[in-house]
Amino acid sequence: MLSGRDKDCCSFEDYNQTTEWLLSRTRHRPKIAVVCGSGLGLLADGVTNKEIFPYADIPNFPVSTVPGHEGCLVFGILKGKSCVFMQGRFHLYEGYSLCKVTFPVRIFKLLGVETLIVTNASGGLCPDFKVGDIMLIKDHINLPGFAGQHPLCGPNDERFGIRFPCMSDAYSKDLRKLALDISHELDYTNFVREGVYCMVSGPNFETIAEARMLQVLGCDSVGMSTVPEVTVAKHCGLRVFGLSLITNKVSLDYSREEKVNHEEVLEISKMRAEHVQMMLNTLIARSDQLDEGINVN
Repeated sequence: MLSGRDKDCCSFEDYNQTTEWLLSRTRHRPKIAVVCGSGLGLLADGVTNKEIFPYADIPNFPVSTVPGHEGCLVFGILKGKSCVFMQGRFHLYEGYSLCKVTFPVRIFKLLGVETLIVTNASGGLCPDFKVGDIMLIKDHINLPGFAGQHPLCGPNDERFGIRFPCMSDAYSKDLRKLALDISHELDYTNFVREGVYCMVSGPNFETIAEARMLQVLGCDSVGMSTVPEVTVAKHCGLRVFGLSLITNKVSLDYSREEKVNHEEVLEISKMRAEHVQMMLNTLIARSDQLDEGINVN
C-alpha cells in the first residue's frame, strides 16, 4: 500500500492527518504563509521562536529534490506576526502530481492561514527588465493549465472551495499597492517592477522560439512554479501576494551566445535576497492594515 507521500492524489484524510500532526507539534498558529523560491530560503532567517520541521518528517508531505530548496517548514514570529515559511517548494518537473505540488497550500488553509506570499526566480522577457529586478506579480498565464495540467481538475471538494473559482483577481491589489508604497520608502523603485508571470512545466529552459511566443502573449517573465499554489490558494479563499526575482534575461535572439543555468539563478537570488527580505518583512509588519475584507482582493 502506498504511503501518503508516494500517492499522486490527496484525500481529505491526508490533509487532516498532516494538519493534526503539525498542530500537535507547534505552538504557533500562523496567519501568513510564505513560499520561498529558488535560493530564497533565507527569507526565514529573521523569524524568532522558530520551530523547524524537515519535509521528510511530516506525514504525506513531498520532499524537495532541487538545489536551492532546503526542504523545511519554519514556524515562528516575524515582525510580531505568526508565520510559516516553506524553505523550498515542489515542481511538476520533479515528477510530482499537481495535487502534491499544491498539498502545502491546503494544509496552510486548515492551519488557519489567511494570506499566502509566493516568491520565485524567473527569467525576464520584458525588454525593460534587468537581471536583479524584483517583479510584483499582477497576473499570470497558466500554460500547463491550457493542456489540462491543472491543480483543480478532478472532483471538487466543497470544503476547500467552489467548483469554478474566479481568477481575474488572483493577486491582491491592496497588497501589491502596499508593496509599491514600501518600495518607494526603501528607495527600491529603480529595480521594483510589476508584470505578468507565465508558468511553463520545465525542467528545460525555454527555446528562443518559445520565448518569443511568450512575449507575444504578454508575459513579462517566465518560470516553472508558483501558478499551481496561487490557483489553489485562491480556490481556498486565501489572499495572495506574489513576487518574482528576475535572475536572467531570457534569450530572444539567435545570435546571443550566453546560456542560462541554475547556478546563475541561485547566484542572483543570493545577491538580491537581502532586498527581497527587507521588502517582505515590511509588508508582513504592515499587513494588518489590510485585514478587513481578507477574501475579497
